[in-house]
Amino acid sequence: MRAILTLLAWALLCSASATNIRVLIASGGAVSVRVSAGSSVPQALPSASAPGSVSAPLIEWNVTLQGSHLSLNGQDAGSDLLYLPPVAGSTVQIAGQTYRGGLLLKADRGVVNAVNVVDLEDYLRGVVAAEMPANWPPEALKAQAVIARTYAAARINPASYYDLCATDACQVYGGISRELPAADAAILATRNQVVSYAGAAAKTYFSSDSGGYTASSLETWGMDIPYLRARPDPASAGPNSRWTLSVPLSRVAEVASRYGVALGKLHSLSVTALSPSGRVQSILLVGAGGSQTLSGAEAGGFVRSLGAKSTRVNFGGSDPLLIGGAGQGHGVGLSQYGASELARQGWNDLQIMGFYYAGCSISSILNAGAGGATLAAGGPLSPVVAAPLPVAAELSHAGLLLTDLPAPL
Repeated sequence: MRAILTLLAWALLCSASATNIRVLIASGGAVSVRVSAGSSVPQALPSASAPGSVSAPLIEWNVTLQGSHLSLNGQDAGSDLLYLPPVAGSTVQIAGQTYRGGLLLKADRGVVNAVNVVDLEDYLRGVVAAEMPANWPPEALKAQAVIARTYAAARINPASYYDLCATDACQVYGGISRELPAADAAILATRNQVVSYAGAAAKTYFSSDSGGYTASSLETWGMDIPYLRARPDPASAGPNSRWTLSVPLSRVAEVASRYGVALGKLHSLSVTALSPSGRVQSILLVGAGGSQTLSGAEAGGFVRSLGAKSTRVNFGGSDPLLIGGAGQGHGVGLSQYGASELARQGWNDLQIMGFYYAGCSISSILNAGAGGATLAAGGPLSPVVAAPLPVAAELSHAGLLLTDLPAPL
C-alpha cells in the first residue's frame, strides 16, 4: 500500500503533454467512490466486487479515516494520500456523480477530501453548460468557455493537492451529467485559448447580471485591477435585472447583530454612500440606542445577508424594510446576461470579452506569456439606456411588484 505514493511522480510524467486540473468534489468523514479506470488502479488496492483481483473492471470504496490514514472499505490504506491518475477514457464516480479523469483522495484535518484530476478541456465540458444555458448564442458560450478556462488555469497551484472547488464559490462543475453538445462545440472552437494581461492569465471574474453597471474589483474586493473597472453595461438584462425584497425589521435587526450592531429596537436604515457602480458602500442604522454605520465589505455583506441578489440596491419603507435592487452576483467582469445580449446584437466572443476585460489579450494556454491579439469591444451597442434603481418613494408604494419597476432595455 505504501508504494502508492510513487504513483504521483509517475502520473506527472505521464501527463506532461496535457494540462490537468484538480477539482475538490466532496469532503467529509466518509466519501463513496467508484472507479472504472482499469490500468490506472494499483493492483494491491481492494475491490468491493472482487477483493485482490487485478482484472475487476469496477472498484467501489467507502473511504473513511483510520487515524491519519485513509481507510478503504475498512482496510487501512497505509497512507494519507491515494492517487489514481487519469488515463484515456477513464471515469470516476464521487458521491454519486460521474466525472472524467482520475481520482486523488487525501486525509486532511480530520476529513476525507475527494479530488477529480481531469484534463482541462474535459473539465470545461462539465463547467460551461453548468454556468450558462447551452441554448444561448454560440458566441456567448465561446466567451464563457474562454473565461472559464482562464479562471481554472490561473488557479493551478502546485503547492496544494487541489486547485479549485466544484461549486459557485469557484465555478460550477457538474461532470459528465452537465455536458451538452452546444457547450462542447464552444469549448472545441476555443481550444487552449485564455485571456491574458501583462504576460499572465487574467482574473476573469464573471457574474450572472451586472444590473446595468459592472463593478470594479477595487470597490468590491479592494484589489485595483486595471481591466476590471466600473462601467455602464446596458446590454445586461435578465430576470433579476430589477427586483424587490421585503424584510421584516426584526429580521433586519437579527442580521445586523451579526455585524456588531447593538442599538436596541431598530428604527430605520438608509444608504449613505454608493460606489462608482452604484453599489452600497455605507449604511446608517438608527435605533433606540443611537446610530451606527456599516461600511465597505461589511455593508455589502450585510445587504447580501438580508437575501439581496446583489449590492446595487436602494432602501425604502420602515417595517418591513423594502429593498429594490438591480442584478445578480458581484457584478465584476463579464455579465453572462450581458454577453448573451451582445452576442444577439452580432458581437463575436472576442469582442464580448474585449468589452468586459478591456486591455487584455487572447493567448494560448500553452504559451500564455507570449503576447496575443488585444481584445477590443465590438461595434456600437444598439441604443439602449440602463434604467435607474427604484427610489425610496417607488419602493414605499403599496403593492409594489417586480413588474412595476422600469425595464433596463
